[in-house]
Amino acid sequence: MTILKVSNLCKKIGKKEILKDVSFEINEGEILAFIGPNGAGKTTTIKCILGLQKMTSGNITINGFDISKDFVKAISKVGCIVESPDVYMYLTGLENIRLQASLYDNVTEEEIEHVIKLVGLDARINTQVSKYSLGMRQRLGIAISLLNNPNLLILDEPTNGLDPEGIKSLRELLLKLSRQKIGILISSHNLSELESFCNKVCIISEGKIIKESSIETIKQVNDSKYIIKVDDTKKVEKLLTEKDTIKDSQYFEVIKEEQEIAQFITKLVKNDIKIYEVRKENLTLEEAFINLAGGQNV
Repeated sequence: MTILKVSNLCKKIGKKEILKDVSFEINEGEILAFIGPNGAGKTTTIKCILGLQKMTSGNITINGFDISKDFVKAISKVGCIVESPDVYMYLTGLENIRLQASLYDNVTEEEIEHVIKLVGLDARINTQVSKYSLGMRQRLGIAISLLNNPNLLILDEPTNGLDPEGIKSLRELLLKLSRQKIGILISSHNLSELESFCNKVCIISEGKIIKESSIETIKQVNDSKYIIKVDDTKKVEKLLTEKDTIKDSQYFEVIKEEQEIAQFITKLVKNDIKIYEVRKENLTLEEAFINLAGGQNV
């Protein structure tokens, strides 16, 4: 079932085109990594989906409801955290949750207890939020975003400032939510972490979607990474491109299409460079992204 569908979304501010025909979708249980360099249009897209910014043209439907025509119905099953959780530091976690629950109709104590257990805050829910770690505050924010029993969760940079333990905890929570058929859109610069739990990726650059597919398909681009061991990497410096990297005095890596690697090895031999090992490896999500985005870093 398709939960979120964004079709031909355009956003202009004055004469400047911020978003250009942005289209993608999220089905139930999918965790979509929404990635792109700074200024690519990620946050603007998220704000248009949430109705925080008005789109210039295009169509956005959530659970089949058009946000332009049935905004209340469309947004009623959406939970979100944009940038950082908005919580009161001087209140306890439970007091924050109950305060937010009062904004909805008929949120029961059982439902409050359910979201607290779901995010793993049982033991600290009566502690003042000022004493929470950043990871705990993120989990509290997610608990609040789940109060309306959403089937779409939107998180903008949720891993910012989290330590490895906090990121691990967040990853486990999002996987648990996806198993409950909640669709999740997550924007982050931490591509190595997204690779570990997202099953779909959408790459945006300069306001345009340049690729939308599964993580595995994204990584299976035409280019591959080859690790090569030679007698002295100083000899290969003049033969490398910007995408290639020298690791140490003997190892370096190149990113090339399969048909190019044989020609490259021939070139090494002609330059009297001794080759001891050639090993092919899969690209990481970050390497695939940089390759698709024309060298731009996320």
